Amino acid sequence: MAAALSLGAQGVWLGSLWLTTTEADMHSPGVTRKLLAAGSGDTVRSRALTGKPARQLRTEWTDAWDDADGPGTLPMPLQGLLVADAVSRIQKYEIEPLLGTPVGQIVGRMNSERSVQAVFDDLTHGFEQAVDRINRIAGRSGQS
Repeated sequence: MAAALSLGAQGVWLGSLWLTTTEADMHSPGVTRKLLAAGSGDTVRSRALTGKPARQLRTEWTDAWDDADGPGTLPMPLQGLLVADAVSRIQKYEIEPLLGTPVGQIVGRMNSERSVQAVFDDLTHGFEQAVDRINRIAGRSGQS
C-alpha cells in the first residue's frame, strides 16, 4: 500500500486477500484449503468461468477449457451462463480436481486463515513500517 500511495495512487485494491479470512463467506471448505496450499505459480489467466480473462486457481477445469483441443470459451456473459450450473455442482459436491476460484497472485502469501482484524492489523503495521523507511530514505525521520 505504501509503495502504491507513494507513487501517487489514490488507493489500492485488496481483493483476494479477504478470501481466506475467517469471516469470508466461502461456501466450500475445499476451495479454502486449495487457496491456503497454493503458490503464485498455481494460478492461470483463463476465460473458463466467465468468458472474460481472469486470474484463478489452475484446475483440471481451467486446463480443459484452455486446451487447444478444447471447445474454447464463449464471450462474456455467455460462458458464465453456460457453466453456472456445473460450477455450482462442483462447489456443492467438492469435486477436488475441478474446484477453484478467481484469485490473484497474492495467493502465495495467503498461508493461514486469519480474522479480518488480524489482516487489517498486519496491513496497518506494514504500512507504518514502510512509511517510516520511506521517510528515513527521504531524510524526514519521525514523520508519518
